[in-house]
Amino acid sequence: MKYKIIWSKFAIFQLDLIFNYFAEVGNAMLAKKIIFLIRDRVLVLKTNPFIGKIEALLADRPQNYRHLIISNYKEIYAVNEQTKTLRIVDIFDTRQNPKKLKRS
Repeated sequence: MKYKIIWSKFAIFQLDLIFNYFAEVGNAMLAKKIIFLIRDRVLVLKTNPFIGKIEALLADRPQNYRHLIISNYKEIYAVNEQTKTLRIVDIFDTRQNPKKLKRS
């Protein structure tokens, strides 16, 4: 069964930041390419929600979080098996200090 994907406001905000950064330092085509890469990679989770590894840095939270690596980014998500939903909670740039991941 396919899971429904829900993007949090914070994850969408992170995508906007990524797009704006690459549009400014590169160009709009590069920015779109990166955003589409991140967005399209999420689609594999519809049928394989547990493909991502458990996010160790968020293990202290009551919700279990998983992540997928796409280029320099981690897509952080949580799976709800009861409602068959998958919530994307963050797009984290792995070039940052890992402790920043706990910000959201």
